[in-house]
Order: sequence, then C-alpha cells, then structure tokens
Amino acid sequence: MTFIAADLEASTRFYTAALKPLGVVGEAADGGAEFWEEDLDTPSFGLYPANGATVTQGAHIAFTARDQASVDAFHEAALAAGGTSRYEPRVWPEYGAYCAFVNDPDGNNVEAVYKLQ
Repeated sequence: MTFIAADLEASTRFYTAALKPLGVVGEAADGGAEFWEEDLDTPSFGLYPANGATVTQGAHIAFTARDQASVDAFHEAALAAGGTSRYEPRVWPEYGAYCAFVNDPDGNNVEAVYKLQ
C-alpha cells in the first residue's frame, strides 16, 4: 500500500516512530520511504510526496502488534511524533482485539491491532 503525503518529511518521521514498536522498519527509497516488518525483506507500505498528485486522506490502515504492550507503545510513539489520537488503546470485544487508532499528519486512520483470540 502506498500513501501520498502532503509533507513527506513529517509523514516519514511519524511512521518511523509509530511503527517501530510494532517491529516495522523503513528507509528512504526512490524519492519516498518504504516500510516493512524487520524480519521480512519485502516492503509492505510506502510513502511518496504529492508532487501535484492527490494527497491520501481518510484512508484506514492497520498494522499487527505482537502484544498489548506494543499497541500501547505504538499509540504513545505516534502521539509524540505528531499524530492525534482517535481511540486510546483498549479491548474492542466486537473485534476480539486490543487496538489503538491515531491520525497520521494527513488525517489517515492508522491502527495497531493485537488479536486476543
């Protein structure tokens, strides 16, 4: 999945910090940034500058967490990196999961989810 960012630098800072507790790493690539699970070799999420294209807004993307503490750390890191909270970490019985939701710098809904079942 690729998001087009209004401010690539701000979005890269946000995702680098927010995704680190989830074991997702990234680096600059081809004028943007790519992120992947540290144990895998294939990028699964990319950020690129708008350069006249429409900025991605209102999208929802979810990343798997290894445990509840990782969800908590994601939420804390995302807020410290300029995100805003949509929902603080908690159990969502209807999903059978412990989740947190934040807005990225462009207003996209970014979720960390740990399945309880």
